[in-house]
Amino acid sequence: MTTQPNPQEELQRGTAALVIAQAIRNDIQSGRLAHGRQLPGTRSLAESWNTSVATINRAMAMLAEEGLVINRARSSRIVHNPAGAAERRGPRVILIGGYPGSGKTELGRIIACQTGWAILDKDTTTRPVVEAALERLGHSPHDRESETYLTIIRPAEYEALMATLNENLQCGSNVVVTAPFVRELSDEAWCERLAATVAAHNGSLQVVWVYCDAFTMHTYIRRRGAARDEYKLANWSEYVSQLDFVFAPKASHARLDNSAGARPLQEQAKELLDRMAKL
Repeated sequence: MTTQPNPQEELQRGTAALVIAQAIRNDIQSGRLAHGRQLPGTRSLAESWNTSVATINRAMAMLAEEGLVINRARSSRIVHNPAGAAERRGPRVILIGGYPGSGKTELGRIIACQTGWAILDKDTTTRPVVEAALERLGHSPHDRESETYLTIIRPAEYEALMATLNENLQCGSNVVVTAPFVRELSDEAWCERLAATVAAHNGSLQVVWVYCDAFTMHTYIRRRGAARDEYKLANWSEYVSQLDFVFAPKASHARLDNSAGARPLQEQAKELLDRMAKL
């Protein structure tokens, strides 16, 4: 006896295929799935979507008909969106590091104003969540010295910042990223991973280290009056003794000087951008 297909089940499968096709289409057109990228296998997609192989095949057939997916041998499929890839110029990333009070955020804002690029500042991006997390863990919201902050909160801050950078890379957006990055730029493997991530999106990377002498830095920090700087100002001699004023990132970089008497950051920023434009 032949079992008749259940119309309701057929409708559900068709709707599920439409939803899956739409989600993958959105990922392709938003740049999350780049032109030429191989998609996971049918069974893997079925597991991730908690559906059947037949439903995945329906969704893939829709995308193939639109020309967004090319079917190859052994159920291998690749993304086909050459127009989208051509429209997006490789993103440019300027990653700016420096000690607190060095002027790295100011430099980032100057560059963003001159270029119209997006700016991602660690404090602006993560501070409200960081302060709430510290309070929840029984610490002052302004704590930046405890073991809790350094081992639990700080890694999460940078993870969030770099995830936001990666999302901009996927969209082909030029971006300026500012944070101290002292620990990160001291790590050659981290620098190599960053360069590889940018290169994977056909982008270009410029690392900048902002130098500032101790006296000027103290003046900047005191003037901005941020609660997170209270410990530094109260223990300035001890704090400064821990800083490496000849620090150099483990990556190719430009070094800009924001000490008192140095040339204006705006001029140095323009020169940096002019050099980048020639590359």
